[in-house]
Amino acid sequence: MAQHGPAAPGYGAVIDLDAQGTILSWDAGAELLFGFPAGEAIGTRVDQLLPTLGAVTEGFPVQRAIDSGQSTATVLCSRKDGSTIRIDIACERMASAGESSRVRASCVDTTRQKVEDDAGLIESRFGAVLEATPDGIVLANETGHIVFANTHAKDMFGYRTEALLGQPLEVLLPREVVAGHRRHRTGYFTNPRNRPMGAGLELHGRRSDGTEFPIEISLSPLRADGVTFAISAVRDITDRKRFEETLRVKNLELEQANRAKDAFLASMSHELRTPLNAIIGFTGMLLMKLPGPLTDDQAKHLRTVQSSAKHLLALINDLLDVARISADRFELHPEPVDYRQVVDEVAGSLRLAAERKGLAFSVDVPALDTTFVTDRRALYQILLNLVGNAVKFTERGSVGMRLYTGTFAGQPKVLVAVTDTGPGIAREDHPQLFQAFSRLGGTQRAATEGTGLGLHLSARLAGVLDGEITLESQRGAGSTFTLSLPARSPT
Repeated sequence: MAQHGPAAPGYGAVIDLDAQGTILSWDAGAELLFGFPAGEAIGTRVDQLLPTLGAVTEGFPVQRAIDSGQSTATVLCSRKDGSTIRIDIACERMASAGESSRVRASCVDTTRQKVEDDAGLIESRFGAVLEATPDGIVLANETGHIVFANTHAKDMFGYRTEALLGQPLEVLLPREVVAGHRRHRTGYFTNPRNRPMGAGLELHGRRSDGTEFPIEISLSPLRADGVTFAISAVRDITDRKRFEETLRVKNLELEQANRAKDAFLASMSHELRTPLNAIIGFTGMLLMKLPGPLTDDQAKHLRTVQSSAKHLLALINDLLDVARISADRFELHPEPVDYRQVVDEVAGSLRLAAERKGLAFSVDVPALDTTFVTDRRALYQILLNLVGNAVKFTERGSVGMRLYTGTFAGQPKVLVAVTDTGPGIAREDHPQLFQAFSRLGGTQRAATEGTGLGLHLSARLAGVLDGEITLESQRGAGSTFTLSLPARSPT
């Protein structure tokens, strides 16, 4: 049947029942009121055909009519189409025929009258407050009919003034969810509870012209004069959804562009490195004077070319490593590695640079075996970056490396701490330090040569090795960078 508002007062039906509540006769009014044809109703128990809802549990008062001759009741029951109506029932015992007794039930639909009464109650008690609420507010009574809608709700759903009064709540919902919503509504009135706005549900409303739009709804029960109402606060989130979709598309495009960039860089290793290696190699040959003698100016310029080419090659290597990690193309080669040996190699590479600046350079390694499974090249790269930065940014004092092991949060770890007496780093700058191309302004770091990739790459490499780099530093008090990696035994 089509969905309609409640029938006019006095719309009624006459049903004959036996003592067990089985339907014996079903008139045309009953067909119209309840939606079941006579052939489907006769022979069926009335409590099975027309289950009562909400707080009403008695149903048709058949037995009381048999016992006392007549009886009345008001019940909420479900029609064939699933909608809920409120009916007043008057049952009268008919003349007994042998051992059998029959009851005639006269039913009157009072749904509309109840809607009008409830609407008057809500308007007089709460109308001014609900009208001033910034959300769309819709109230429904126990039969699921709208008894109040403020101006925001009417404008949102496109209805004229008072056009929503008496309509079933389902007129505001997409047609495909109407049946499920009726079941949900019946359960809600049985066990009313608060549901906050949104609650992680994807919901849509339907305007008077049939168009649908995304909404958020909060639900709350409201008691007034012993009657329970469901109050819904409704928000149109069309603009927010449009913004979220635009943001999602832009993020997807950015992610795709980043993947394309990373894939391009990761595939350019040979093309970028080969010409630079040639420049460095031939410059070295010229500086060795293999083709012939050089003037002082020629040697000076060639050393500048060689230094710049090496710096550019180091930058390209860092970029390629970052790109490989981002594109999940960084190949690990785990093997047993003696951490003491790697620490010594890094120290040997940078000790001379430290001593040229007048810095004390110290290495502290344990006497116990420190062989664990990791990627040697990645470990060397991380430590070279950390110690290289310490030497670069420290003008006076010392740079030190300390290798040690320990158990943290129940997990064995191997740690290398790199400590310097440099200018230190303000605490608010710590998170920025590990970002790509980060250069801290207003400090010695900003004025020192570098790309800002070293610490970012080191942190990414540490993550690939299932470890991390932590920092302890404050302005003017030096810094300690600590690499922490799992201590995985070779056996």
